[in-house]
Amino acid sequence: MNLPNTLPWRHPARVAQLESALRQRILIIDGAMGTMIQRHRLSEADYRGQRFAHGLDALQAQPACTTNAEGEHVHGAGCGCDLKGNNDLLTLTQPQIIAGIHRAYLQAGADFVETNTFNSTTLSQADYQLEHLAYELNLEGARLARAVCDEIEATTPTQPRFVIGVLGPTSRTASISPDVNNPGFRAVTFGELATAYEEAALGLIKGGADVLMVETVFDTLNAKAALFAIDEAFAKVGARLPVMVSGTITDKSGRTLSGQTAEAFWYSVAHARPLAIGLNCALGAKDLRAHIDIISQVAPTHVSTHPNAGLPNAFGEYDESPAQMAATLREFAEAGLLNLVGGCCGTTPEHIAAIAQAVRGLPPRAVPVPADSVEDAA
Repeated sequence: MNLPNTLPWRHPARVAQLESALRQRILIIDGAMGTMIQRHRLSEADYRGQRFAHGLDALQAQPACTTNAEGEHVHGAGCGCDLKGNNDLLTLTQPQIIAGIHRAYLQAGADFVETNTFNSTTLSQADYQLEHLAYELNLEGARLARAVCDEIEATTPTQPRFVIGVLGPTSRTASISPDVNNPGFRAVTFGELATAYEEAALGLIKGGADVLMVETVFDTLNAKAALFAIDEAFAKVGARLPVMVSGTITDKSGRTLSGQTAEAFWYSVAHARPLAIGLNCALGAKDLRAHIDIISQVAPTHVSTHPNAGLPNAFGEYDESPAQMAATLREFAEAGLLNLVGGCCGTTPEHIAAIAQAVRGLPPRAVPVPADSVEDAA
């Protein structure tokens, strides 16, 4: 087994607070960012803000739409490329909206807010020709979440609030071909993923994240690249943060997109010694129950889940009410499966408030002692 990271904690007092809170109760993760952004019904102009109002990035010296030396499109004056849908860009163009969403979740009872950085890598921002923003999006995303956490924590000093720096799966897969006619083809390499993730992780670390989460993992090789990159980032800053990993069971077959069961997924990332391992997205809480149970049995670390509000309906919307979701997740807690719980697609501050109330007073899952620790003690 790999030796644990020996670098010091970047924020030792915050880590101590987090570990203490995890021993005392089930902690609450926030809900969906995208669902809340949709409530604002933002236009293309809203996404652009003043900085991108005329197509170009006003902070870049680009007189017009052009092609760079690598043959890539570069936004310029009069650019007609759509930026609507790039939710991460709102951290820069509409920070008050993102701050308001963070604030609403914290006021609903969340202990953690996740940064608005799910797609803030060069690989994902390439869909909008905004690769140059990757580091800035992560830095500012963490700073924004940190500021709101500090604001709310000041009103409830006995309840610390934590920032989860989110590293999403990117829009590419390292172990699956996007071309059914060419199964050996890969749209991205491990090295390209690691480079993108390291840049993102450095932004999150320097922006003030308390924890990093490799989230919504559908391809375990992508996750391994992220974990490798995180270690590289820690080495560069000379300190580390706790790391969480959350995978995605893509359908009722009980496997990730790259074909792993929940148990296999845990063993594939166990070398990173994460603070927590869990599952999120794709399925509702009821359909995740069996898979969280398996992880709880095999993982000698904290277990988390933040499922969707049920499965999407014919219109792509989520119908599970706060009361329904909270009742299901309370049963998870009563069965001793949870250390952290929250929501993903379709969930709102109302869902998080109901979940927080439902698990309040229930003990957190008892974390098993790793076998190697027992052997070392002997």
